[in-house]
Amino acid sequence: MFVNFFQELRSAKIPVSLREYLTLLEALDRDVIERKIEDFYFLSRSALVKDERNLDKFDQVFGSVFKGIEGFGDEDNIAEIPDEWLKSLTEKFLTEEEKAQIEALGGWEKIMEELQKRLEEQKERHEGGSKWIGTGGTSPFGADGYNPEGVRIGQKDGRHGKAVKVWDKREYKNLDDSVELGTRNIKVALRRLRKFARSGNPTELDLDDTINATARHGYLDIKMVPERKNKINVLIFFDVGGSMDSHIKLCEELFSAARSEFKNMEYFYFHNCLYEYVWKDNHRRHGERMNTWDVLHKYPHDYKVIFVGDAAMSPYEITYAGGSVEHWNEEPGGIWLERLQQVYESAIWLNPMAEKHWEYTPSTQIIQQIFADRMFPLTIEGLDGAMRELSRA
Repeated sequence: MFVNFFQELRSAKIPVSLREYLTLLEALDRDVIERKIEDFYFLSRSALVKDERNLDKFDQVFGSVFKGIEGFGDEDNIAEIPDEWLKSLTEKFLTEEEKAQIEALGGWEKIMEELQKRLEEQKERHEGGSKWIGTGGTSPFGADGYNPEGVRIGQKDGRHGKAVKVWDKREYKNLDDSVELGTRNIKVALRRLRKFARSGNPTELDLDDTINATARHGYLDIKMVPERKNKINVLIFFDVGGSMDSHIKLCEELFSAARSEFKNMEYFYFHNCLYEYVWKDNHRRHGERMNTWDVLHKYPHDYKVIFVGDAAMSPYEITYAGGSVEHWNEEPGGIWLERLQQVYESAIWLNPMAEKHWEYTPSTQIIQQIFADRMFPLTIEGLDGAMRELSRA
């Protein structure tokens, strides 16, 4: 049963390691949950799924493997998995490097010593019966048998009992790489761009320095160290108005997450394309503007720059003077985008529009070229790739 579960998860491209699988078995061996399939579902999901984007696929695999089960049976029907069965998994799923790591830890026998205390009771494949893992019997584990509360593996016909639908609810349905982000997921993705350093007011006790200073001076000399703060500097430009109105909620979530994750962050607004001025308050955009040249001179070149916009506009707004729909721009917007990239090496564009539509918008393709294809969709995968790109410099 569990071996099949592990195989199906790997087949579904869910990155489950053998170490995580053994952790799950150890948890079962120590009776950390009741013998209920719902409890096992939540335990296995917690132990085996590291990335939320795989939760939907996990639910599908779980529903397929454990279809037709309501419980694991009573304590007398708990079967253990033979050591050699688990060993066979290493040959199929472990790389040579992973095998070497196991040997470095003292070999397979050492790792399995605590986990397999009761394996002496079953040492071979079993056909029929009411207790062991096998086929054609009444065990709660196996295939082609009959147990109304059992787990059936690897057969499409002859299922008995009622199916539990907890995992079929699919609470995380379609939470995948192509789905737009929520604030929590945005924070997780943005953390790739964090680099900590000590700064600010002292808040932590430096124990080693305190001991050394006390020994030198002959009296208690307490030494403190500043708290660790993210020293990455971020400059974000948000496109507002027009076609961006349909993306307000997502941009608000991104803004909230960025303010939380980056202590050194500055932001400005623009409309459609970057021109000779930007602003920080949309209600006073016509009266309180900041010259774009001043922005480029005020913030050092080590800032990471993020543009957020759908890049959907008339191509003239990017390529011609006077192309702006709001004012007479003496220079094309593309010129300002290129100037900015001459100052800041790390600059990317996040696009809330679905990537499959980009090729149908000429202005999007132009901006992609200006940013040397450093345009990313506002999805889990896209934001992850964007942070990796900004981390390179």
